[in-house]
Amino acid sequence: MNDPPVLPMHCSANVGEDGDTALFFGLSGTGKTTLSADPNRALIGDDEHGWDDDGIFNFEGGCYAKTINLSEETEPDIYRAIKTDAMLENVKLVQDEDGIQIPDFFDVSKTQNGRVSYPIFHIDGYHKPQMAGHPKNIIFLTCDAFGVLPPVSKLTPGQAMYHFISGYTAKVAGTERGITEPTPNFSACFGAAFLTLHPTRYAELLEKKMFENDTHAWLVNTGWAGGSYGVGERMSIKTTRACIDAILDGNAAMSNYVKDDAFGLDIPVSLPGVHTQLLNPRNAWADKEAYDVTAKKLAGMFCKNFEKYTGHGVVDLTQYGPRI
Repeated sequence: MNDPPVLPMHCSANVGEDGDTALFFGLSGTGKTTLSADPNRALIGDDEHGWDDDGIFNFEGGCYAKTINLSEETEPDIYRAIKTDAMLENVKLVQDEDGIQIPDFFDVSKTQNGRVSYPIFHIDGYHKPQMAGHPKNIIFLTCDAFGVLPPVSKLTPGQAMYHFISGYTAKVAGTERGITEPTPNFSACFGAAFLTLHPTRYAELLEKKMFENDTHAWLVNTGWAGGSYGVGERMSIKTTRACIDAILDGNAAMSNYVKDDAFGLDIPVSLPGVHTQLLNPRNAWADKEAYDVTAKKLAGMFCKNFEKYTGHGVVDLTQYGPRI
């Protein structure tokens, strides 16, 4: 961090035609690369950015995406970026009818962790300046395999700090070696491995910049609904895209809200293109008692993880987390 401080961020960023910038934070498998590569917006960068007094800037210049079940229909920008100078890893090659080796993104017999790296200019309409103004919206992405977080919720500044420091997602079978059931994964600021200062220092700077620039924060669950992994179903890209679109076009901000009991989150009552029953996760579960038990379980995991960020000399942010 410089003086005045620059906030380094492990996130992706894009910008709309009107110059409205959005940031996407999320760990592996949450959809950060997929959702920031929006055909209606220009990609600033995929993974590493800074936020200074002038706005957002990229300092990476490339993209790194998952390829499992990749198709042109579901993820057109990423699919079309796989060409000369892109590099595949853990992807099986098969011969087509002309004897040419082509990737089979649906063959996960060896691993589900297929990846592709490509330069940012492979994305059509990328934002050539690689910088833009202050973000209007910040989106924290989580793949909640426990199925209890809503597909989208609006965060207060305090909740934004809490969930930024928590950096939650969940590992599921197939994405990590030895994982056979949902396992919480907390990575401070959605990039603990890259932090050189205490996580609360980054959170304080994030709050300051959000306040100065009237930036809104959201939590988006790209994981499971209607039950935990193995019972419920994962959110479709179409549903998550609708949630993101509602954030970016202002519909989510104008919605009426209900309060989530377990995490204290504000959940929109309705959004264009999203089934109303999905918006409140408890309504999507057939077994309401099982939902309550699972929600309490995950809330306890959040509280346990956050214990390391409490104590003398640290602002108490536990008031913005779940209550059990």
